[in-house]
Amino acid sequence: MSRNSATYDKIARESLRQFDALPGTTLPDPPLPLLITGGTGVAGYAALAYFQTRFPGRVYAAVQETDVDFPAPDLLFLDLRDYAALERLFDEKKIAAILDCAGNCALKACQLEPKIAWDLNVEIVRNLATYSRSRGIRLVHLSVDMVYGGRPGGGYVESEPTCPVNVYGQTMAAGEESVAELDPYAATLRISMPMGISFNGHAGAVDWISSRFRGNRRASLFYDEIRTPTYVDEMARVYRAFLGNDFAGLLNCGGPRQVSLYQMARSINWTGGFDSELLFGMLAEEYCPVPPRVRNCGLDSSALARFLGYEPFSPWPADLEHYPTKEQFAQGPPPGFQGSVGLMNRALCFSPRFYRSKEEWLEGLF
Repeated sequence: MSRNSATYDKIARESLRQFDALPGTTLPDPPLPLLITGGTGVAGYAALAYFQTRFPGRVYAAVQETDVDFPAPDLLFLDLRDYAALERLFDEKKIAAILDCAGNCALKACQLEPKIAWDLNVEIVRNLATYSRSRGIRLVHLSVDMVYGGRPGGGYVESEPTCPVNVYGQTMAAGEESVAELDPYAATLRISMPMGISFNGHAGAVDWISSRFRGNRRASLFYDEIRTPTYVDEMARVYRAFLGNDFAGLLNCGGPRQVSLYQMARSINWTGGFDSELLFGMLAEEYCPVPPRVRNCGLDSSALARFLGYEPFSPWPADLEHYPTKEQFAQGPPPGFQGSVGLMNRALCFSPRFYRSKEEWLEGLF
């Protein structure tokens, strides 16, 4: 068994160990068969494990033909940019709903190759929205907070015009517009930083930053790039709610706590038990980055909570023991604190809300 297969199997088993939904809530079943795109991304990887364990044999993952080592079952190999091939295969499988987690979020690659970014972040979305509208099936599309460039205090609401500062944000904003134009019955959820374990072990905030520390390499993160991160397992339950309802339009889907990239990295460094000297903080303007970086693009997701009737997201990280204060950033962990990769993965990638107790949550560290 490959490392990727073992990781996916562990995530799937953990998903089954969790509550199906938050205590006191129930979730609708999605229309089936369900297709999930973007399963190799952090958000899609966790969503695939959640839905495939709940509805075995009825949830497909659309992957590229080059992803032959992708560990999940029920794969559909195709290029989503090829509408004719997409149409044939989706009709053959009688797809009844689509959860679209696809897209290229590599900021530098998007900036340097805008045509590729447009193909992956806009043309694929247009194909999916064209298909969903023509067949009258449910589409839930994921966008991102980086359709905004940032401002002091963040707190963007859905009615504000987008203002992206880089090609990635521009193409994601164009994807939102495509969904609204081509399938007005679809739901677009604008997510922030998905915090979870990645398919390849070095994507997403937790795995990328910790991979630097594991290799004894420094990581420099920004004090002034601020996001509203969410646990991926909490996100999966939100996707299920929207696959099973008839909401049409766009909602913000970020967490209730604003966290800078530097704070994220400090939590990763602390809980992972890594050398604190490997982490450096800086301001974005000191970096002169290509592409341009966002600042505080924190989302106000109160409309989402009102629509659902409950707060779907925990502050990240949920346990304040794993969220160092400003003083502790400089001082390091308190005496007796034992960090490890297993604790890091558990504390930062799995929400404690789906377990009966803190003790159960901490069982079987990854």
